[in-house]
Amino acid sequence: MAFINPRQVVKRIVAHEQPEGDGAVVRRSIGRPELRQLDPFLMLDYFTVSPPAGFPDHPHRGFETVTYMLEGAFTHQDFAGHTGTIQAGDLQWMTAGRGIVHCEMPASTGVQRGLQLWINLSSKFKMIEPNYQELESGNIPVAEKDGTSVKVIAGESLGISSPVYTRTPTMYLDVTMQPGASFAQEISEGWNSFAYTLEGRPTFGSKGTPPIEAHTTVELSHGDGVMVWNDSDKACRFVLIAGQPLNEPVFQHGPFVMNTREEIVEAIRDYKGFRNGFERAAHWQSHPLDF
Repeated sequence: MAFINPRQVVKRIVAHEQPEGDGAVVRRSIGRPELRQLDPFLMLDYFTVSPPAGFPDHPHRGFETVTYMLEGAFTHQDFAGHTGTIQAGDLQWMTAGRGIVHCEMPASTGVQRGLQLWINLSSKFKMIEPNYQELESGNIPVAEKDGTSVKVIAGESLGISSPVYTRTPTMYLDVTMQPGASFAQEISEGWNSFAYTLEGRPTFGSKGTPPIEAHTTVELSHGDGVMVWNDSDKACRFVLIAGQPLNEPVFQHGPFVMNTREEIVEAIRDYKGFRNGFERAAHWQSHPLDF
């Protein structure tokens, strides 16, 4: 496939480890000074957690969290009574909307690894009721062609579509390429896009440009698609993500993301006052896990 306006790498951000939550370690790329936001994306973390570390009870409002497990298992609990465990390869797409208080903790011994992406919501969706979409690995469609395998988490690739509904139009692909393989992916014009490398050394944009090492985020230019090559002698794996910009003001204070400073102040008041979506936080606490 040839693109009229192929996307190129415009920025590389190496994701260094930093502490987060209660004893957890993350490699943050989006959400750092080098790349504060990439509309509509607010944050991308590659997390590594071993019990008893984790992400204990905390609130959210105004955006979505997308948790994709790579190794181990994580259990989610929230004040609405929703509980679920996602294993390696499983997905949870949580819409925080007007408010949620939840925890995310390891569900097994050993090391748990995964990716968490924060996606902004437009002003018309920021105060909707919380919602969840959870898919087990076996229910995430896979497309394969010429040495490339694509798990289609959101959007479409190689003629295969995901069942996930995205309020903010989003494409999310988990791509594995064998040595010598190439991959062409269409991306809607005007959408912002990036890739995060998990394993190996893929090349993005133009053949012959320097390959990208693992745990690096590459921001891509605008265009109608991107070409990727694996010119190494080992398989490579990365996630390729794109989304339609909201082009709205963003005011963020920790776990709250709204359009104005006044809305952030109101979110904090609502959370502390147990009102306007946070009523159930007054008498809720997560339960410790036994394994």
